[in-house]
Order: sequence, then structure tokens, then C-alpha cells
Amino acid sequence: MQSLPENEIVESILSAIAEQRLPAGTKLGEQTLSDLFGCNRANVRRALATLAAQHVVELRPNRGAFVMTPSPKEARDVFQARRAIERTIARAAAGQASSEDIRFLRQNIREEAEARDARDKPAELRASRDFHMRIAQVADNEVLDRFLSELTMRSTLILGLYARHGTSSCAEDEHARIVDALERGDSDEMVALTDSHLRHLEADLDFDAQPRAATLQDQLAPRRAPSQNA
Repeated sequence: MQSLPENEIVESILSAIAEQRLPAGTKLGEQTLSDLFGCNRANVRRALATLAAQHVVELRPNRGAFVMTPSPKEARDVFQARRAIERTIARAAAGQASSEDIRFLRQNIREEAEARDARDKPAELRASRDFHMRIAQVADNEVLDRFLSELTMRSTLILGLYARHGTSSCAEDEHARIVDALERGDSDEMVALTDSHLRHLEADLDFDAQPRAATLQDQLAPRRAPSQNA
């Protein structure tokens, strides 16, 4: 059997989680993943260990690996951490955006709206996450960027599990106002709008929601592009 680099497995699973194709609680069976990716189980184990270190996969003794199911407390903790980090990012980014950054963000807002209208949830979620990560890029702090990358991924799990409307996403007008403040270099407004935006997302959580089921075969395999070298 071919030895597939574990980073390809990691990226495929992260992509599926980010697009809410693999919801919280989905079992990530080693043999199933090995068959899907055509690789050794040792590669799968290393990939799952990497994902566990990023807090999106839980390794349960004698039971295997599962997509993390955040508790209500963990959900609140994640959003508290996001508010703290994104407020800092917002203040650092204000006035630092190039014209290319502003064009990217405004185009991103249009693409997210188009995906929402087309009911293309994976594309909508990708655009929403890209928006937040681009502002982190403008702030130019690699440590905060890395923290936010993990937190946005965990937020996707939380929203998929607890959002009142099934799969909550970012509001178009809220993003637009953030870009306006970013372009003006208004750091106080950037911080206030970012904090309000994240509180709005958190307020949409319903901790009585029940997890939905998913299978690796249905949700992961169809999205994997064939490799010429596999």
C-alpha cells in the first residue's frame, strides 16, 4: 500500500470540518481512513495525532478517534478567546490594510453572499473563515494568526453543533462595516465592530441542540481530489 503523507489526510479532514461536512462526534475510523486514502494505518494515526493537537479531534482510549464535540463551556471559552484575540488583531490591522487587502475583503463579502444565495454552505463557510484570516494577515502577527486559525476551526464545529439555525455564518453587513473601519484606519471602531460581531455569533448558540450523524464515506471521500502519484 502506498505511503501517503499524513499532511494530505490532515488537510482533507480539516477541509471537511471547516465546511461542516464532518460534524462533531463523527467517528474517524483508522481502517476506513486508510481505505479512503489508500495509505498505511500508521500514516492515519500520525494524522489523527496532529488533528488532536489542534483540538479538532478527540482520541478516546479503546474507542478510537472522533471529531471533537465541544461542551457548552468549551464553546463559551472558544468565543471568549476569539474576542480577545480578534480585538487585538483588529487594533493592529486598522490602518495597515493595502488597497489589495480591501479589494480582497470586499470581493470576499460578495462571494460569501453569492454562496449564501446559492445555498452553497461549504463555499459560504470558506469565505467567512477567509475573511477573518485575511484581517489577521493584515495585522502581521504570526502567533495570533496561528491561534486564530485553530479557533476559527473550532468555532465551525461549535456553530455546526449548537447554532439555532443549523449552520450559522457571518452577516454580510457586519463584515462590510468592519472593512469600512479597516479602510478608514479607525481602530476603536474596528475593535467595537469585531467584538459585536463575535458576540452576535455566540448569541445564536443553542446548547440543547443534538448532534447530527455523518459517515466518512459520504462526507469525506467525495471531496478528495484524485492524486496522480497515489
